[in-house]
Amino acid sequence: MSRRRRLCIALPLLFSPWTLRIAAAADFPIPDKPIRLIVGFPPGGGTDLQARELGQALARLLGATVIVENRPGASTTIAAMEVARSAPDGHALLYTPSSTLTQVPLTLSAVRYDPFKDFTPISMAAVGPLVLVVHASVPAQSVKELVAYAKAQPGRLNYVSQGVGTSAHIYGDLFARQTGIDIVHVPYKGANDVASDFLAGRVQLQFASSSAAVALQRSGKVRLLAVVARERSALFPDLPTMGEQGVPGMDIDSWIGCFGPAGMAPGTVDRLNKAIGEALQAPTLRKDFELGGVEARGSTPQALADTLGATYGLWKQMLARIGFKKE
Repeated sequence: MSRRRRLCIALPLLFSPWTLRIAAAADFPIPDKPIRLIVGFPPGGGTDLQARELGQALARLLGATVIVENRPGASTTIAAMEVARSAPDGHALLYTPSSTLTQVPLTLSAVRYDPFKDFTPISMAAVGPLVLVVHASVPAQSVKELVAYAKAQPGRLNYVSQGVGTSAHIYGDLFARQTGIDIVHVPYKGANDVASDFLAGRVQLQFASSSAAVALQRSGKVRLLAVVARERSALFPDLPTMGEQGVPGMDIDSWIGCFGPAGMAPGTVDRLNKAIGEALQAPTLRKDFELGGVEARGSTPQALADTLGATYGLWKQMLARIGFKKE
């Protein structure tokens, strides 16, 4: 084979997509380009605070600038779309609750991303169940007492969510269906408005994230009644599950994960995964996460992908069972 012939064969291999992806991974993080950790909630909430602490740790571990970028609204889909359409260079990451990719695509017609095709799973970050919380003005010490109270006053209790099609909305709807009570859905756009109106008693019932439930509990103006999970949570060991209190079907576990856009180089994903895993092992971060109502928990990218698929499947089955139609 001539030298020219060998060179012609080698050049396509040198510049193949595989070698370009390896080069891209070697360049991560790109000097002077910040890593954006994008959150679908306003500043100050539990998910935002977790992202900020994780971001500080990643900045140290990766030797890069990490900024938390808040893109609230549309049931966290604005943040998800921002990441989905970003360059897959590891500098745009989505820090989000599982509902963004496992449930909202099944409940909102306006969603324009595919949870499996448009994102790269990087690592699990935390777990924490939704919690059934009632305002202290509601005279109920258990789910059974809450159902009895609601039946005695049909249409008088309001349940709140951060938007149509969110987990809090769906679980409130399912709770009403399963127990035969008449409660009114009141959707809000932001966590801060939800908290202020809930603490004021203008809305009386919500299925809150574990971090929001912990913050609300500190006020002394609410009562926690149950967790939405298959098993009791180590974060709330004294709270029974909804199933234990006679309300079946409300047992899909909730988690928080870190995702990038589709098409990320394997080397970049691996470096981010290892950095996140190391950050989540720090005792101070783990304690802060727990105080904030979540348990720090990392994973491999494949484990997160598997969990994403399983949780999506459970939501699909549950929504079909109750006949929920996309909004």
